[in-house]
Amino acid sequence: MAYYRKTSSSSISSNVVGDLSTEVAVPADALDTISSVSWSPASDHLAAASWDGNVRIYNVTTTGVATGVAMLAVNSPIFDCDWAKDGTIVAAGGADKRLHLLEANSTQTMVLSGHDAPIRNVRFVDVPGQNAPIIATGSWDKTVKYWDLRQQNPIASVECSERVYSMDSKADLLVVATADLKIHLFDLKNPTTISRTMPSPFKYQTKVVTAFPDGKAYAIGNIDGRVGMEAVDEKDPDKVHFAFRCHRDTQNRVSKVFAINDISFHPKNHGVFTTGGSDGIYQFWDRVLRTRQKHYPKVGEAITSTAFSRDGNFFAYAVGYDWSRGCHANNPEVETKLMLHPVAEDDLKKR
Repeated sequence: MAYYRKTSSSSISSNVVGDLSTEVAVPADALDTISSVSWSPASDHLAAASWDGNVRIYNVTTTGVATGVAMLAVNSPIFDCDWAKDGTIVAAGGADKRLHLLEANSTQTMVLSGHDAPIRNVRFVDVPGQNAPIIATGSWDKTVKYWDLRQQNPIASVECSERVYSMDSKADLLVVATADLKIHLFDLKNPTTISRTMPSPFKYQTKVVTAFPDGKAYAIGNIDGRVGMEAVDEKDPDKVHFAFRCHRDTQNRVSKVFAINDISFHPKNHGVFTTGGSDGIYQFWDRVLRTRQKHYPKVGEAITSTAFSRDGNFFAYAVGYDWSRGCHANNPEVETKLMLHPVAEDDLKKR
C-alpha cells in the first residue's frame, strides 16, 4: 500500500498471504447478490440480505456450521439489514422504500412506510433517554429518518445534502455519506441536527463509511481503491487522520483499481479492521501501526459485504456481482456465495 498523506507512521506493509483452506461455506440459498451481512450482537445468528428480496437468518455453531432458521421475505431487492442491540429484531430496507422488521423468535413481521425513494441503509441507534429501540434509515430521497417501533410513522426526519450512499452508527455517532461527496456527522444526543458536514477526503464516489467501535472516528472507502480514517472531534489530540491506497493490481506498469465495498472493525481488537474489494480480495489491517497485517487470495467475484461475529471468531463475507463492470458483465454464471473465515491469531498479530 502507499500512503498519500504525510503521517508520523511508517507505510510498511506485510506481504503475508493467508490460506483459504479453512473457509466454511454457508448454505447457498441466495438467488442474487448478497448486499448486506450482519451478526446478532447477542447470539450466534447471522443475517444476509439479498437482491433476491429475502433476508435469511442462520444459526452458526462454534465450528462454523450454519443452518437456516428464519427468513424475511420482502419480494423486492434489499440493500441493507441490521440487528437490534438485544438480538430480538432484524430490520431491513431496500428498493420498495419501506422498513421491514422480523421478530427473530416468533418470526412475526412488520412493515413501516415513510420514504419517497429506496432505503439504502438501516441501523439500530443508541439515542440517550429513549426506552425503546430506535432505527435510523438513510434513503435516496435525501433524508435520514428515525423510527420508534411503537409507532407507524417516523418520529423525525432530517434533510441531507444529497442521496444517502452509506451510513453507520456506533456509540453516540451516526455517520452518513452522500452522493455529492459529503460526510454528515450526527451526535445522537441531539439526533435531529447534523452536527458537522465536511467534504469527503477523496474526489471519487464514496462506497462505504464505517464508524469506529467507540464512535470517536470513522473509516471511509471509495470506488478508487482508497481508504481514509477521520476523527469526529477535530480538537482531539489523539485524533485519527490518515489515508492509503489498496486493492490495486499492477502489471506491466498498468494498474487496475478496485472499489472498496466494505470496511469492518474487529469487535475485540479495535485496532484491527478489514477491507473487502471488488477485486474479490479481503485484507486485514492494523489501524494503529497503519500497516497491512495479512491479505488473502482472490475468492471469486467481488466481495460485497463483510462483518465480524460478536466475539470476533468469525469473519463473514459475501461474494457476488457488484455492478462495478456494468450490466454486460452480469450473467447467470456469476456465483453468489456467503463464506465464513475463522479468524486466526495470525490475522490479528502485529507485524
